Amino acid sequence: MRPAHVFANVSDEHYHDLVTALHQQWRVATRAVMVLLSAHGMSAADIAALLHYSPRTVRRWITRHDLEGLTGLPDRPRSGRPRLGSPRLGERIRALLATPKAWTTARIWRELGRPAMSLRTCYRRIREQARWRRPRLIAKSDPDHDHICAGIRDRITALPAGSVVLAEDETHLDLLARVRACWMPTGIRHRVLTPGSNIRRTLHGAVNLATGAWHHHVSVRNVSVVFCYFLDLLLAAYPDAPVVAVICDNGTTHHSGIAKRWLAEHPRLLLIEGAKYSPQDNPVERMWAVLKQAIANTAPATMADRVRQAHAFFRHRTPNQNLTTTAPWTSPWLPDGYGQDFRPGA
Repeated sequence: MRPAHVFANVSDEHYHDLVTALHQQWRVATRAVMVLLSAHGMSAADIAALLHYSPRTVRRWITRHDLEGLTGLPDRPRSGRPRLGSPRLGERIRALLATPKAWTTARIWRELGRPAMSLRTCYRRIREQARWRRPRLIAKSDPDHDHICAGIRDRITALPAGSVVLAEDETHLDLLARVRACWMPTGIRHRVLTPGSNIRRTLHGAVNLATGAWHHHVSVRNVSVVFCYFLDLLLAAYPDAPVVAVICDNGTTHHSGIAKRWLAEHPRLLLIEGAKYSPQDNPVERMWAVLKQAIANTAPATMADRVRQAHAFFRHRTPNQNLTTTAPWTSPWLPDGYGQDFRPGA
């Protein structure tokens, strides 16, 4: 028995191909369809919406059919030489760009077999298929990522009432300025002074995943003793919490002998390591990105000035802003319904 209704199963990509064909190789047939739909009482606006043309274009082809008949629907002869390059040039360009490489216009032109066109013409053909932008680096992630995150959620769920959960991470503050693209007056390119030799400081940070409270500490080096000192600061910040759970990455200072001995002496602090090679799971990473954007293109005279920049950045942020930036609800570490409703609070 036949179904009562049959609908085409068309993906977004196939739908785009169909519309493109109606505007290119099948455009004459599309104009005939415009005439037929108009003869059946459809308005020019409805036909235009159906076939992805403007109503003005639909009215023009209906008028031309009324004046010239079917002979008026094909394209009229036009001046100018044919377009350079084969009809499949766009497909060849897309196939080339599918493989990550430092593609430039000249390099694409050479890989295409040096077609008989200028680099400027080749550039215009490339712009039809691609856009100029930087690739994005991604971490390779842990093969057991989902299993590890499920274990973290179970451990958080099992915490006693009143416990605190924080996400922790480290980054570096450099005296050498980080350079970012920004608006500049026409004809002027800003110059940011380099310090001659770079100086680096380690910045430990942690955010309360329920309240947005922020804690940080600046040190000369990222060593286990400093990490333990920062954990001690977190314990002191929550003296009434039965357990202070700190979720971090797999840095060597987090599971060194010094850190293990310190954790054994402080059972109230629970250190949980996340999946390897998964920085996207840690909400603190997003705080580092905003910090480095805020201090980019600045060249303080001393490292102390750079550290003061970081302190000032955190001092002027509210817990709600911290929640908005870190977006803990997007992290796979937290069980459903943990803490508060982050979104209205942020």
